[in-house]
Amino acid sequence: MPPEQRYYVYIMASRSLTLYTGMTNNIRRRSYEQRHGLVEGFTKKYRIERLVYYEVFKYVNNAIAREKQIKSWTRAKRLTLIASLNPTWRDLAEDFGSEYKPERILNCEF
Repeated sequence: MPPEQRYYVYIMASRSLTLYTGMTNNIRRRSYEQRHGLVEGFTKKYRIERLVYYEVFKYVNNAIAREKQIKSWTRAKRLTLIASLNPTWRDLAEDFGSEYKPERILNCEF
């Protein structure tokens, strides 16, 4: 039986605290891509490299709704959300262990 699919709503931050909110089905891969500037666009331009917040969802529709909700908030409300669960703004991707290796993550359950 295949592993249960999970969806993640996440917030990443730059050193200057520029924020990016997104949704993915692979938080390890996505945080790696953004940390290493592999994705063209906003996150690469503003060097948004630190995963500071994420939530896990079983259903994609719930994750999309939550992403839209967080994106509609003021910056102050997003900062409060992050500080409530990650007051030191540490990079939560460090909890994932070793660096992303495509051959090791593709079939991984976490």
